[in-house]
Amino acid sequence: MLIYDISKLHLPILSSLFEGLHKPVISIGKSVNGSPLWAIEISDKPGLKEAEPAFKFIGNVHGDEPVGREVLMQLAYWLCDNYLKDPLATLIVENTHLHILPSMNPDGFALRRRGNANNVDLNRDFPDQFFPNNDDIKQRQPETRAIMNWIKQEHFTASASLHGGALVANYPWDGSRDTRKQYYGCPDDKAFRYMASMYSQSHYNMSLSKEFEGGITNGALWYPIYGGMQDWNYIHGGCFELTLEISDVKWPKASELLVIWKQNKMSMLNLVASLVKTGVHGRIFAADTGRPIPGSLMVKGIDSKINASGTFGDYHRIIAPGQSYEVVASMEGFKPKRTRVMLGREAMNLDFILDPDGALKGTKPLRNDCGCSCNDDGASNKPFLLREAYLWLYLLALFSLLALYLLFRRRMASRLAAHRHPPPKRTVAV
Repeated sequence: MLIYDISKLHLPILSSLFEGLHKPVISIGKSVNGSPLWAIEISDKPGLKEAEPAFKFIGNVHGDEPVGREVLMQLAYWLCDNYLKDPLATLIVENTHLHILPSMNPDGFALRRRGNANNVDLNRDFPDQFFPNNDDIKQRQPETRAIMNWIKQEHFTASASLHGGALVANYPWDGSRDTRKQYYGCPDDKAFRYMASMYSQSHYNMSLSKEFEGGITNGALWYPIYGGMQDWNYIHGGCFELTLEISDVKWPKASELLVIWKQNKMSMLNLVASLVKTGVHGRIFAADTGRPIPGSLMVKGIDSKINASGTFGDYHRIIAPGQSYEVVASMEGFKPKRTRVMLGREAMNLDFILDPDGALKGTKPLRNDCGCSCNDDGASNKPFLLREAYLWLYLLALFSLLALYLLFRRRMASRLAAHRHPPPKRTVAV
């Protein structure tokens, strides 16, 4: 098994490791000591915007938990080596944008300690919903700021950070309002339990845990933390993040790394693939222009919302399968629309076309991720896309009816001719 110190690799060297594969390798920022935070994107169209869900893995949040960085490098290699060979690898590469940050804390790794170069625990450095401890931007660590900016730039659907020291899949909330150790579920508790259980049950032995029922746990019930990355992702990024403890030993022997990778391999693959295989996916359009709009999507009874992308208006909603949901799409300046769906074990595609709200006048032009106005080109004076589609369908139906009519006339003429000039009787010799 190859082991690389990513903090010491330069971009050309790291890129050469994945030469010819579907990736760009970029730095999303720098650590306190100036080490680049290298991220790998794996997709059939890396670096391009697509109407596909995006997933991110983050390893080595704590410097003294290096297992995640090695496992993530193996994941990147396996996906690229098995693209077009293995159906699961092909599904992930062609239908998602997978981002891998092997090491969030290269300085801590080099120092062999939990915190970064300033000895700050990065998983306590994010703004918290209950306490204002980390609201001072000036005090925020550069690694934390890099992650926060990354989430603002990319439209992540889900995420997972990899840790060491236990064997369990942890889900929000990580803390409670009164700081007591108790089960404190977030609005999407069912969806998070579904995700965590998927990881645990796909693992070699995580689900067999005697400490954690089913190999999963609510963070606040295990031990409350504040300023964690997991909760911040969900609240501010609409990104469903798990905290995965993938090894009981923080510093295993090098010879054991391959075993740990194999034990977590199917869990990681199934978690990413679930973005395509389950949930509700679709796009939101404006009825007056036919163009995609960055609306929001809510599920009745769940007090959280996700936003569609500005470029394609696509959304990817993770919800637990096996029950009925009322899904509502909305956006300022448009009338909301709702529909009820029965979500089974397979993903469901559901597009929304929102009508403008006539009561709202002079709304600002919509802008997409490219920064351009959606209606700057006078699109309101042109036939919009849906109307053009209906016109083409009407013409196609008209031509089809005309062709059938001509064929009918030809057959009738042939029958009349045959009646007037019957064929000679055939004689059969006996």
